[in-house]
Amino acid sequence: MSATQETVDSVKSGAAGAAKFVDWDSRKFNYFEPKGRKASHYEDVTVDVQPDPKRYLLQDWIISFADGTPTYAENWTQALASDWHRYRSVDQEWEKTHYQRQSTIVGMLQNVINNGRRSGAPTRFDPAWVKILQDHLGAYKHAEFGLGTATMQAQRYGFTQMVNNAILTNSSYKLRFAQDLTLYLSEIGLDIEKFDIDAGKRHWLDDPVWQGTREAVEAIMGATDYLEQYFAVNIVFEPLVGELFRSGFIMRVAAAQNDFITPAVVSAAEGDYERNLANAVELMHMLATDEKHGAHNQKLFGTWLSHHGALANKAAANLQPIWSLPRVKVAQYTDAVAQAHNRLRAIGSEVGIDVRGVIGS
Repeated sequence: MSATQETVDSVKSGAAGAAKFVDWDSRKFNYFEPKGRKASHYEDVTVDVQPDPKRYLLQDWIISFADGTPTYAENWTQALASDWHRYRSVDQEWEKTHYQRQSTIVGMLQNVINNGRRSGAPTRFDPAWVKILQDHLGAYKHAEFGLGTATMQAQRYGFTQMVNNAILTNSSYKLRFAQDLTLYLSEIGLDIEKFDIDAGKRHWLDDPVWQGTREAVEAIMGATDYLEQYFAVNIVFEPLVGELFRSGFIMRVAAAQNDFITPAVVSAAEGDYERNLANAVELMHMLATDEKHGAHNQKLFGTWLSHHGALANKAAANLQPIWSLPRVKVAQYTDAVAQAHNRLRAIGSEVGIDVRGVIGS
């Protein structure tokens, strides 16, 4: 039992000085146990921002919904934790640092695009590649928007501010990247004759190549467990579908098509995912190794992995024809899938779950 919990259990008075918490007798104190020797700025502005009756609200929730539902409830996810407040995001991102990073990314991308257009680079793209960008990168932006929408909804239900922050920044990165692609394709479309900026939406809605991806994204959006959504996005969909298309195709093939702009735009999303993945793995590992609830959570994660993994594998298989479209072929679909499976094995090892049911041995 933590010192904070002991305080709540033993102190029933709201009088000043009644509670003796961490550093209670210091001129510099914390109401929480820092992860390191000292509290970080991230912890100072994040931990316990969201109240919890188990810690400080002696009178239970101050407000609740009309039907009696509390402001936040641990049963909004099937996952269980001995202490949700142990979680800290790996990137330790909070409001100020998040805005700074997003602004830096947008500025970098705008410089790359402006400089590329100024030199006439889009007009030198291979014609077959132009159609791929128009039809398929234009379709993929809708997947990013869907995942951003799902995590935007999911973040409301996290039981602590630390969990909510990690999921919310995940959403923000996804929605920004969807916007990045929309603006990028619109801008190079000004330089490329007969470039159809609406083609991506038509392919997303009607092209058989993208219907598996649509199904996988919509399954995530329709999940009612917020941690299932977070798990499905970062542990399953991203390595098996997102990275497969972004890194295994776009970034690997673009240079051979005289395109040095698109990889720079897409690289921002790869950096985003490294942060999102680290945060998600930290949380899922904490739950999978929970002394009291670890076995329950591992079984639950296996169920989520099986369901969303089957959809992600179907989506990946449907995308295979895209690898045959470039005139200059420098990447193989089978190599990209093998890389995706290795990525998922590494993720499963870090979380503490068996992924062989999804990708084989």
